[in-house]
Amino acid sequence: MTAPSFNSQSPVRAVAGGVTVEVLASAGASVSKVRGLHGGALKVAVRAAPEKGKANAEIEELLADFFGMSAGQVTVIVGQTSRHKRVQILGIDINTALARINEVRK
Repeated sequence: MTAPSFNSQSPVRAVAGGVTVEVLASAGASVSKVRGLHGGALKVAVRAAPEKGKANAEIEELLADFFGMSAGQVTVIVGQTSRHKRVQILGIDINTALARINEVRK
């Protein structure tokens, strides 16, 4: 699959059962954290190396914790080998997701 395109609009989209979030990922960081918005995507950094799915797994764990969900509710669905990813989060509504993201922006 191709990497999703980003724009200055919200990185969150409502889907059946939850939301998708456009993510710009950096692997091999000194600390894992959600860094805020960048170019229409939620920017995240993870310590794991981008090999054998390790960074994707850590992104899923990081976002599960960030949004208050279980790890099984968060899945990288597009961009497994790219910095540009689309992550599906089940069991959360768009308003809750946007509110959580807005907390990082403050």
